[in-house]
Amino acid sequence: MNTAIATGRKVFLIAALAAGCACAFAAPDQRIASLAAKEKPALLETLNQLVSIESGSRDLEGLDKIANLIADKFKALGGQVELIDPSADAYRMEDTPEKIGKVVRATFRGTGTKKIMLIAHMDTVYQIGMLNKQPFRVEGDKAYGLGIADDKQGIAVIAHTIALLKAMDFKEYGTLTVLINGDEEISSPGARTLITRLGGEHDVVMSFEGSSVKEDKLSLATAGIASVTLNVTGKASHAGSAPELGVNALYELSHQILQMRDLSDPATGLKMNWTVSRSGSNRNVIPATATAGADVRVLKVSDYDRIEQQIQERVKKQLIPQAKVEMKFERRRPPLEATDASRALALHAQQIYKQLGKELGADDKVAGGGTDAAFAALKTHAAVVERFGLQGFGAHSADAEYVLVDSIEPRLYLAAQLIMDISRGKVSARPAP
Repeated sequence: MNTAIATGRKVFLIAALAAGCACAFAAPDQRIASLAAKEKPALLETLNQLVSIESGSRDLEGLDKIANLIADKFKALGGQVELIDPSADAYRMEDTPEKIGKVVRATFRGTGTKKIMLIAHMDTVYQIGMLNKQPFRVEGDKAYGLGIADDKQGIAVIAHTIALLKAMDFKEYGTLTVLINGDEEISSPGARTLITRLGGEHDVVMSFEGSSVKEDKLSLATAGIASVTLNVTGKASHAGSAPELGVNALYELSHQILQMRDLSDPATGLKMNWTVSRSGSNRNVIPATATAGADVRVLKVSDYDRIEQQIQERVKKQLIPQAKVEMKFERRRPPLEATDASRALALHAQQIYKQLGKELGADDKVAGGGTDAAFAALKTHAAVVERFGLQGFGAHSADAEYVLVDSIEPRLYLAAQLIMDISRGKVSARPAP
């Protein structure tokens, strides 16, 4: 970053901090606090309902069932609700199913001008039948269930935030859009186009993936995820009597992997690691086919072009000219990159949390997997911030997934107050022209 840009950003953040300090030690709004407490048991019951429906990314029956439940909840809150089938226009990757779970879109129209979008996802990584061994339960300060942290809590927090706003008859926003998709765990092949388009049409996007039990914070940046697949075709032959008549696909694949083992770039956060490989059919046959896959992580969208070009150049350098080498590079999910608008929104959220006597982290340190928030940010410089959901643990673990019950009231308070402040122009969520 050049000096002028760095100085400008520093001035921007100092100005934002000065603006936010006025509310740093303000007392909490008792109306919001009391309503958040009132919504807590109702939110737990919603979690029970959501967790009690199995909704793996490829379980269309379960996804239909949970989508209808979610749609009914937002209709009851006064939203204009659509169930959208994204299958026809899906971005097709190697593992994309033919049919994709529906997207629930709910629209609430108010009297103001600000357009705010709230996103979460209903699908999980779990298989049909696992619910029998992991039903919803509450033990102490932990509510357990498959998919409860990732991301059924996000749906519940959004629904009960809107219920809280409705109880106060708050309608000063222009449009409040809720988008709940059913394909996030398979890289959102169906919903990504809609999320990107709507992200560009809104002033703010708040994504409700959960925060960690170890580190209660918002995320301003997440990693982009891509995959590389190499397929090598050679020629089979007897490994004992005529190996010279074969074209060893395994040799060529090994050469390709070794010559691309150094493409990671720690200075920019770009990571490329070969993780799976297969070849041959029998020990005594020269392998005619071999395949390998690599995982790619980037911090900037522009890094995709760089790494893909480097791979294309390396693939041309073959060990065995007679072998056929095919490479496929799939951009599964873009990175979420921090912006000044997102930093300003997160800073305001931190000040709201201080009203409750709590500390809320917010930084652009990249950790963990990708997020649909990154699709929402692709076509906009407006604020897109991740992890407004409950604190949780054990996502994808099959036996230990839970959320902290004590995080319900603070997160409801935060989401409701932030929506109110955005609607009233108390926080600038779009960059200055």
